[in-house]
Amino acid sequence: MHQYQGQTDQAHRIELTSTIEHAVWDRSVGSIGEEVGFEVYTHFVGNYNDVEIEFHNCNGRRLDRINVSTYGNKCGGRYVIPSGVNDFIYYNVRIRQLGLRCRSEQLVIVPTRTITNARWSQPEARRGDLLTLSADVDNVRDGTRARIQIYEHDDDGAHDLVTELRGIVENRRIEVEWEYEYHEDTDEIPTEAELAKGYNPPEYFFRVSIDSISADSDLLTFKDWIEIEVRDEAGQIASNQDYILHLPDDSTRNGTTNEQGIVREEDVPPGPWWIELVNNG
Repeated sequence: MHQYQGQTDQAHRIELTSTIEHAVWDRSVGSIGEEVGFEVYTHFVGNYNDVEIEFHNCNGRRLDRINVSTYGNKCGGRYVIPSGVNDFIYYNVRIRQLGLRCRSEQLVIVPTRTITNARWSQPEARRGDLLTLSADVDNVRDGTRARIQIYEHDDDGAHDLVTELRGIVENRRIEVEWEYEYHEDTDEIPTEAELAKGYNPPEYFFRVSIDSISADSDLLTFKDWIEIEVRDEAGQIASNQDYILHLPDDSTRNGTTNEQGIVREEDVPPGPWWIELVNNG
């Protein structure tokens, strides 16, 4: 904050000094091949001033040079850490027209960080199942935060985000639990075109991310179940009644109700269904 003092009832001329306040990275550590962000903060520097950014290794050798522009007293961009660097890298900032220079803080280079073997605790889920989502990590410090995003898979690539969880790296592993709950809506009802080409039940995957590195799990298939009490037109329990169950994937199942008129079918695809009673006579 800049403060100025002076007498009232007088005109004052104040010269605002342009400065580069600081130059920072968006994280404290990075690995070769990772894309990292950088930001430069200024005071009293006009918009669209040309800013020269030079990246250097720990020995001072220049790695790259790019130009960016100021706007709203800041500027920044993204940089991919090149191969062959170690210890740390930094960048020098220069605004030639104002004669300003600044050196950034250091970005410590660590061995390549990886996330592998992202997996579900089971290949299929039913309503209320408590699932464990896990992944293995390498060269990531314990206590590092990870983001876990669960998506409903779409063959066209337009995956729908279901929920987002947070995890912590511990002993080279990330593990969180999620209770599966299926939310049916009109988007899940198969169209005639989908039925014609073979309707598939919903599938899910999760993505684990730490900074700019990530890994996707395999697919989890949702399976549902149906349990109904069948009554005839008179409202009487339909005991030992043959039926045909029509399912959302256009398949059918035949069966017979029990003494209490109950039908229960496991591992059915979610979506609309209907039951047809068969005349036993």
